[in-house]
Amino acid sequence: MERAPFNVEEMIRDQGRSLKLRVIAGSDGLHRPITQRDLHRPGLALAGFFERFPHERVQILGDTEMIFLKQLNKDSRLKSLEPLFDLQIPCIIITGRNRVPQEMKQLAEAKGVPLITTNLRRSEVTFLLSNYLNVRFAPTINIHGTLVDVYGTGLLLIGRAGIGKSEIALDLVERGHRLVADDIVTLIRKPPGVLIGSGSEMLKHLIEIRGVGVLDVREMFGVRSIRLQKRVETVVELVDWDGKQDYERLGLDEQYREYLNMKIPLIRLPIYPGKNITVIAEAIALNLHLKVYGINTAHELSRRLQARLSDKLKIADYLKWDDE
Repeated sequence: MERAPFNVEEMIRDQGRSLKLRVIAGSDGLHRPITQRDLHRPGLALAGFFERFPHERVQILGDTEMIFLKQLNKDSRLKSLEPLFDLQIPCIIITGRNRVPQEMKQLAEAKGVPLITTNLRRSEVTFLLSNYLNVRFAPTINIHGTLVDVYGTGLLLIGRAGIGKSEIALDLVERGHRLVADDIVTLIRKPPGVLIGSGSEMLKHLIEIRGVGVLDVREMFGVRSIRLQKRVETVVELVDWDGKQDYERLGLDEQYREYLNMKIPLIRLPIYPGKNITVIAEAIALNLHLKVYGINTAHELSRRLQARLSDKLKIADYLKWDDE
């Protein structure tokens, strides 16, 4: 699902320090909603061209726009700015060390449009603010599972309640791996096609072990045992062993689980008492590393079998025409 729009005040609260944002006028409009992730530079609008003007975007004024306004006289500057402030724009951010004309401050106060300044260059503001808005508007869902960083690979453990996801995660942490989230995992689809998992603020660093209770992983194992977020690279579905089921033996038949319109490799792992799932989870992570470097064990075995069959066919064909 898409995230709900937020307002200018929230943006300033989240990014005010890193972007050095300061509201100099129009504070009555801080409640104005931000509904678009894209930013806009209203260069043509200042010259009077408003055809297809994206008024719903945050407006960025850099050196070029401010130099243009500076060259105008007071009346011309007011005439240039007034149509812009009449539109329902969320806010205006002026970058660099540009002097803000008094007419702009007056219009911001009169129209209730937040006027924000920053000492950072336009390119820096555009880059940082675009990244922030991409995350704020990224599709997100919450799922029941446990996310662990194993050898740098994000393994998302899913399965029925009580099957042992948290216990496996705790064992992995004890072996030096890192917990990202337990019980509730928030998945966010970030560009370009990356699925990031994180935990909720309430359950951060906590893990629930049935029969024991809630444990604070960070306090027990130190900061090396946790991380705030991780890319989800493989989904491991824990299922109860069923002798009637035909489980994958070679790994040639690749399966996927879809989240937020993204396909993530899926491994259905049957479990039963005594099976060492922790070591298998480590092997899954290492095997993924091999695939990244072009080594696919299942495909290599298939190639060997095909080569062996081909050699036998060649020998049989040779003997068929051997008259001796």
